[in-house]
Amino acid sequence: MNRLIVVGLAVFALTACGSSPSSTSPTFGGGSGGSGATVSAGKLAAAKKAAGIRACPPSDGTAPTSKALPDVTLRCLGGGTPVRLTGLTGTPTVINLWASWCGPCRDELPLLAKADKTYGNRLRILGVDFADASPDAAIALAKDSGVTYPLLVDRSSSIRAALRVIGLPQTVFVDAQGRMVGTERAPFRSYADLTTAIRTHLGVKPS
Repeated sequence: MNRLIVVGLAVFALTACGSSPSSTSPTFGGGSGGSGATVSAGKLAAAKKAAGIRACPPSDGTAPTSKALPDVTLRCLGGGTPVRLTGLTGTPTVINLWASWCGPCRDELPLLAKADKTYGNRLRILGVDFADASPDAAIALAKDSGVTYPLLVDRSSSIRAALRVIGLPQTVFVDAQGRMVGTERAPFRSYADLTTAIRTHLGVKPS
């Protein structure tokens, strides 16, 4: 009986966390009530183009087995060439997991957009729209946040276990060889916090 009570409390705690998008702590849940399931691929592609979101990068590299990203291929949000995560080599990379329903992500996305413009080709930033039923809302949020870096989509949460995702936002730092060298599981509150994390994990400084 006691074990059942403990399990029940754990499920309740996770549900409460995911249902509070305005909370300052990381959140996890699914998009609800979104129109993503009925929006055509053509409309999503048009919205992506209007937002100025760049095409997804090539992923034909080969990361070492040790500390590599999961060998999963994700679609580009709004259309484009799919990306095999283990093939993302050659450039230090920041991978940010977010969703349109995630409150803290709304505050963090403009910081990542600023970093994308500041670091230029010395750093690659990728977003992964994660566990989100509303790709149209995700593209709209990206546009409102000034995000133009490439965006992937993982609606089925296929990378959740491999990256140990317990809430959103989550940011993974990958070196030029394709090795995961750090993970942050709390939202960045300022641009200085973000640049410090990039310098700490990847050794790259803003120009």
